[in-house]
Amino acid sequence: MEKFNCKIANQIDLVNYLKVLGHEPSKIKNQDYWFLSPLRNEKTPSFKVNQKLNVWYDHGLGKGGNIIDFGIEYFRCTVSEFLQLLNRSGISSSAGLSFKKDDVQPAGHEMTPGNKDNHLDKIVIADVRELADSLLTDYLASRSISQVVAMRHCREVEFCLNNRKHIAVGFPNNSGGFELRNEHFKGSSSPKDVTFISSDAETLNVFEGFFDFLSYKMLNQNKDGLETNFLILNSLSFFNKSLPIMEKHQKVNLYLDRDPSGIKLTAEAQHRNPSRYIDQSFLYQNRKDLNEWLKTKEQVKRGHAFKRSL
Repeated sequence: MEKFNCKIANQIDLVNYLKVLGHEPSKIKNQDYWFLSPLRNEKTPSFKVNQKLNVWYDHGLGKGGNIIDFGIEYFRCTVSEFLQLLNRSGISSSAGLSFKKDDVQPAGHEMTPGNKDNHLDKIVIADVRELADSLLTDYLASRSISQVVAMRHCREVEFCLNNRKHIAVGFPNNSGGFELRNEHFKGSSSPKDVTFISSDAETLNVFEGFFDFLSYKMLNQNKDGLETNFLILNSLSFFNKSLPIMEKHQKVNLYLDRDPSGIKLTAEAQHRNPSRYIDQSFLYQNRKDLNEWLKTKEQVKRGHAFKRSL
């Protein structure tokens, strides 16, 4: 398999790479593919990929570039880390991540995503079973999530993508789709939706992603009597769509990421009703999200244990 460097990585078709990550275009016109931004929350698609040039531009952020530029924004990593991710993922041109081709639509032709029949770059669920694979449990452990906690809420999902089988930790949503994660892959199967877990409580805890939800469960696994409902957005784009669920609760604890999009949505919610919406991100104010804070906390704990053993 050819090893990825910047030159080879930038030949990957960005439209198809976004599909692998679970992002489908909202509109296709000529060579321009319009998406709801994968980098932030929005209602109107303003993230454009020109497939002929193989570049992107996010009109809301005022940023753009090639796939390397996208990778470091999306995964919040360095160039070398993104290349390592591609190299570890087992992706190759023959694996069908769809290296850029010039088979664009004729000028003036407008189509919807459903008109383009290409099943190779679609995630197809092959099997759903109890979470047991050691590679997945090791991955969970690297993010400070125990197998016991994960098994209560996640499944082991085998799926097909680009004529190859993969396994991932699968977190189910309310529409039958899964958020899929392993050490080298971040994506989702269709349909994309939120995950609402109800215990008929008057309090709701809202998380951006399921690893933050699992982190909350890790932090509170020995505490009794914590009656609350949970809403895992699985994408910030579902925040405003989920307001009717939030409004049914007397208290809504927001555990969103400490990035511009998460901070903005938290502030908007508090402005709407400061007595209902509570910003709980102060707990991890020096970290990106709750899971990163948990990992740091566990690393410090292990360090103290090591010193005591000396």
